Amino acid sequence: MTALVSGSPKKLRSLGNRYGVKRLLGYADAEDLFAGGEIDAVYVAMPNDKHKEWAVRAARAGLHVLCEKPMAVTTQQCDAMIRAAKEAKVKLMIAYRLHFEAANLFAQEQAHCGALGDLRFFSSDFSMQVRDHNIRLRGGKGGGPLYDIGIYCLNAARASFREEPRAVLATATRSPDPRFRQIEESVSVVMRYPDEKLATFNCSFGGADRSTYTITGTRGSVTLDPAYEYVEPITSLVRLGSKKRTRHFAKRDQFAAELVYFSDCVLKDRAPEPDGEEGRIDIEIIEALDRSIKTGRWVNIRRSRRTKRPGPSQEIRRPPVPREPALVDVRPASR
Repeated sequence: MTALVSGSPKKLRSLGNRYGVKRLLGYADAEDLFAGGEIDAVYVAMPNDKHKEWAVRAARAGLHVLCEKPMAVTTQQCDAMIRAAKEAKVKLMIAYRLHFEAANLFAQEQAHCGALGDLRFFSSDFSMQVRDHNIRLRGGKGGGPLYDIGIYCLNAARASFREEPRAVLATATRSPDPRFRQIEESVSVVMRYPDEKLATFNCSFGGADRSTYTITGTRGSVTLDPAYEYVEPITSLVRLGSKKRTRHFAKRDQFAAELVYFSDCVLKDRAPEPDGEEGRIDIEIIEALDRSIKTGRWVNIRRSRRTKRPGPSQEIRRPPVPREPALVDVRPASR
């Protein structure tokens, strides 16, 4: 790590000391950093509505880009990011950390290898209690449960079926809780896939901590619980008829894994699997879900052709962080 860019002087001082980084800049000086030849790549971990602006700036400066998910707020922003990376001939990767995580890759391989029979449905729940005034509660900036945590359920369904949905239906609720003045509290989703497969999920910023999914076929099912977390081990349960098999996956540093993968793609000139198109498809589906919430109707999805999918060969193991680093100038997202 060569440089840190932040609008918080406190963050820059504290994190610079913690990680031994000497180049500490505000956003107004970032262009000089991008043009100075000191760095090869940037990790964009800003609020969702800032992803497009800074990913495009970095790409145009000839820098490879790792961008947090959701990729952006709209498909138009995604298109601009993809175009900028292509024109500059740099890598653009979206930070889907679970594409390198052992338990998720195991569950999806169970679905793909035929062990579960013909796949019939995917179901998932992901919820947490979000703190007051958190940026995730701001409407119009890529806030709300769909963009923040629903995208995990959506992406896992796509990886499990290795297909894209044909149509989606969604409904949303808001409670009197003042946290949800600008966004929905909870969203429930149904997605229709080819061959009469269904994916359903619930995501909420007002529910107790919950993080699980199940892939069910004609012969059996596989469940992950917790499915999307990184702070604790993950357990899988495979059911085949009357037989049950439980497997425990140790806690690992999931962020290190995606950084190693991204670095390898740059150093070895390989196209990343979770690329801009992967991120764009999720945003296209979220936009369709928003339209369904507003209209109460099914919304068709254009048929995207996607050949790249996460697979077992992408698993990267890195030891867990001994303890979570202290946050600086920010409160935890959940209560």
